Amino acid sequence: MNRPKIAIIPGDPSGIGPELIAKLLNDEGVREAADIVLVGDAHLWQRGAEQADLPVELNTLQEEDLPDFTGLAHLDLNTIQPDEVEIATVSIASGTTALRCLDKAMDLAVAGLVDGILFAPFNKGAMTSAGLNAEDEHRYMARYLGFTGYHSEINVLDELMTTRVTSHIGLKDVAANIDQPGILRAVTLASDTLKRAGKTRPAIAVAALNPHAGDNGKFGREEIDILEPAVRACQDKQMNVTGPWPSDTVFLKAMRGEVDAVVTMYHDQGQIAIKLLGFERGVTVAGGLPYPIATPAHGTAFDIAGQNKANVSATRQAFNLLVRMAQTHRDERSAA
Repeated sequence: MNRPKIAIIPGDPSGIGPELIAKLLNDEGVREAADIVLVGDAHLWQRGAEQADLPVELNTLQEEDLPDFTGLAHLDLNTIQPDEVEIATVSIASGTTALRCLDKAMDLAVAGLVDGILFAPFNKGAMTSAGLNAEDEHRYMARYLGFTGYHSEINVLDELMTTRVTSHIGLKDVAANIDQPGILRAVTLASDTLKRAGKTRPAIAVAALNPHAGDNGKFGREEIDILEPAVRACQDKQMNVTGPWPSDTVFLKAMRGEVDAVVTMYHDQGQIAIKLLGFERGVTVAGGLPYPIATPAHGTAFDIAGQNKANVSATRQAFNLLVRMAQTHRDERSAA
């Protein structure tokens, strides 16, 4: 069978990650969709099984066995002692586990032993205390992989995808950081990612920056001078792009299924809409990196950690999307 191979890591062990993965592995159709390797300490997966009150089998293999395995396998690591796992607590030990498991999963991807990576939620405070030394995990992954091309977080809800031109900067700095090349990069990233997920000609809407899309310059000239020319440039490249659309209505088009992706100008312009439309189903993709990497869009949920209350919906959505992207990645690699 030519199923993709997916590495799954537990995220922050102090949060709901191990419980989520136990629930995912027991969800209908998951084990039939891909070959799965659990990367991380055996006691973390066992803890997740106990938290979820569900079985998790650990078929532990050595790394040299991974090319030939099928089904569900486990690559054991020794990143944290059982008594160091403090539920619902930000700790250096848990942050270290998150980083070491992520590093190992990326090593497997680079070696061609897996086709994609699914990670349960991280806690950035714990990772920073353990030496993240980057703005976020996406920049950490790019640096670890030696990737210098354009990459950005992509948010996905069901069949809708959003990318953004600016991300983790103050609102006062947004307008100054919007330019035509940035819009072109964000649109291209959305288009390429959707194609890898199976869309042959994705429809993309570009959101305006100003109220009423600038109202012919009354509220600012960014739409006239930057956004409209950028949209035309994308169309000249044969991309199916329209806009700029007023940001208070563009997501209505998305809800009606008229577009596959919305490119926003700043972080909350898209994040608020996506989370209101379906917080428990949201997925984050590490867009642009050389390997498919995805995670549920929510956090470690310390308030419910260890209580068998974690909702697996977003993790299942992340897995489903990752399988499609990983299959494309696997097929492209085989054809090369």
